[in-house]
Amino acid sequence: MKDDLNAFLEIFEDAKSYGEGPLSGKTIAIKDNMLFEGHKATAGSKILEGFVAPYDATVVKKLKEAGAIIVGRTNMDEFAMGSSTESSAYGVTKNPHDPERTPGGSSGGSAAAVAAGLVWGSLGSDTGGSIRQPAALCGIVGLKPTYGRVSRHGLIALGSSLDQIGPFAKTVSDAELIYNVIKGQDPMDSTTISEDTYSARKKFGKTIGVPRDFVEKEGISEEVKKNFEEAIAKFESLGYGIMDISLPSLAYALSAYYIILPAEASSNLARFDGVKYGIHKDGENSIDDYFKTRGEGFGEEVRRRIILGTYVLSSGYYDEYYGEAQKAKEAITAELRQAFRSVDLVLTPTTPSPAFKFGEKSSPLEMYLEDIFTVPANIAGCPAISLPSGFSGKLPLGIELTADLGREDNLFKAGKDFLNEN
Repeated sequence: MKDDLNAFLEIFEDAKSYGEGPLSGKTIAIKDNMLFEGHKATAGSKILEGFVAPYDATVVKKLKEAGAIIVGRTNMDEFAMGSSTESSAYGVTKNPHDPERTPGGSSGGSAAAVAAGLVWGSLGSDTGGSIRQPAALCGIVGLKPTYGRVSRHGLIALGSSLDQIGPFAKTVSDAELIYNVIKGQDPMDSTTISEDTYSARKKFGKTIGVPRDFVEKEGISEEVKKNFEEAIAKFESLGYGIMDISLPSLAYALSAYYIILPAEASSNLARFDGVKYGIHKDGENSIDDYFKTRGEGFGEEVRRRIILGTYVLSSGYYDEYYGEAQKAKEAITAELRQAFRSVDLVLTPTTPSPAFKFGEKSSPLEMYLEDIFTVPANIAGCPAISLPSGFSGKLPLGIELTADLGREDNLFKAGKDFLNEN
């Protein structure tokens, strides 16, 4: 396999099929934050350089049981903090449609590998859009399942209340096939849910809500707005009802996310001290060891978010920042759940612009704004899918559908309709 994109950090020489099943003979790549026994897993970071997984993540075990051929681990933003792969310690991944532009992130390698035809499908993790955003920028399908629908056992954690593993594929049908393999309750992850957790089923009424007050903001490119209106028109031509809805609390989603996520990340990443695994740097004493190991092992963006997370959890600021962010999370969740009483799906663009050039987003805030349409689904725990919806020149664009908790079936139905797979 020739990888000119730096989509892979490692191609497994021992790749093989482990059995017969629904994925027999299908080549799959896994993001570098998922454990595959006997293989390296670095989460795109120097601090885990050389770390070898001692066991299989649950999703890896399920892929193997289904007959998939796991061919390698893909590049990612360090510890999944980023939207471009630019924070990876192992170089950027190039977008297959334009090598001077980003494939998105943090699961940029997984998206690029599928888009370039290097593999049939792949797995990514999505904390605030890290599957859907690169799927849109690479012109493929990316699914973030309902929180708890897929086990996180064996996933190197970023934000434990937000992280979810999901598939990339070229079609909705293929993404659904991978999802059906990896989903399910897992005794190794107490946050996983049973199949009947959201068993109260409302019949799919083919009604789509459009939150125009949220979509029509400054900073959204004209080509994205035009493509979005074309997507609405296509759904209407397919017999879907379009309803304008108001979701005012979504205006606070990005701010709340960038308080909750760093807080959880600062806690999760406290375990990386160079004592039991990963790199170790000697200092004058044990405290100095800790400072040097983490100072040299973590990249700039990771250090920034750890500092921010520690700050918002500190005793003098907890209520003012973290407490308020949790209130916003509750309001966003309640508002979306209320909306799903009237509509089956909520439609937005996936990203505010097409793929951008490396180095173009010079400030962290510019990069954070890439997540404006994707973070609400993570905050509320809802399933969401990005569908390829056209091009701006040679650059792909995507639309996002969000469904009520446990209603991945609605996403698959609408996605297949939109992409003419039925």
